[in-house]
Amino acid sequence: MRTLILLALAGLGAQLVDGSLGMAHGVISTALLLALGTGPAVASAVVHFAQIGTGLVSGASHARLGNVDWRVVARIGAPGCAGAFLGATVLSRLSTDTAEPVMAAILLALGLYVAVRFTLRGLPQGGLGRPLRTRFLVPLGLVAGFLGATGGGGWGMIGTPALLASGRMEPRKVIGSVDASKFLVAVAASLGFLLSLGSHGVNWSWVLAFLLGGMVIAPVAAWLVRFVAPRILGSAVGGLIVVTNIRTLINSDWASVTGTAAVCLYVFLYAVWAAALAYSVRAHLRERAAAATLTGGEQRQPAGA
Repeated sequence: MRTLILLALAGLGAQLVDGSLGMAHGVISTALLLALGTGPAVASAVVHFAQIGTGLVSGASHARLGNVDWRVVARIGAPGCAGAFLGATVLSRLSTDTAEPVMAAILLALGLYVAVRFTLRGLPQGGLGRPLRTRFLVPLGLVAGFLGATGGGGWGMIGTPALLASGRMEPRKVIGSVDASKFLVAVAASLGFLLSLGSHGVNWSWVLAFLLGGMVIAPVAAWLVRFVAPRILGSAVGGLIVVTNIRTLINSDWASVTGTAAVCLYVFLYAVWAAALAYSVRAHLRERAAAATLTGGEQRQPAGA
């Protein structure tokens, strides 16, 4: 019972982060399952089974609040399903230890770009609202779906930073669209795992615990994203991507940083992230004050002037 309560709380926390920032549900959940000794394929299967329910509730909540671009969902979701089904099949037969550091390095580069862009420049203005091209969304969906299934999490970690980096969508709509399409991807991945693994080794009580915890908090997370300033949200997302993937890299065979060096690196990363968020908050407050001053001046301007 204690394990089920812990998993439900983990599902709640993971969905709160995912629904607010558009990523990390699978990463958080899979990491916990692996720590409990679950095999990679079974851990990913449990997470994706749970994401069918949490993705449906989260997507519906975001849609109700106007956070979803359905054109993007359709064009990224269909190839995402194909990639997820293939990824689930591959993971059932192969190890992903070699691919994990490569994926982390790519995500780290995207995270740095998003963090710097939103922290220093705020929401991009030039291309905002311009439609995203199918030739960009289809490969993105395929790769994100495949790596999301093989890595136990990655749909949001890949889709969210890539869409943010395009500068053509508001962060809240990026998050809402990625979360809405996650339901489709979770269904495809789950079918792949069922056909390859069957239900062997899958603890359905764990799936239910993750599902209940995530479904409870999903509407709250979708509501919160509407009230977070884009500049602050982009900075937070970028920092999360950077910290998460540096952790993956330093624990891999590529680097294997441990002990005092690892602690110092984490302290430095969190200090930089905190400074970036503080800068984003101050910049947002200045921009809001300037906008309020401008609006007030326009209202006081005499009619016909």
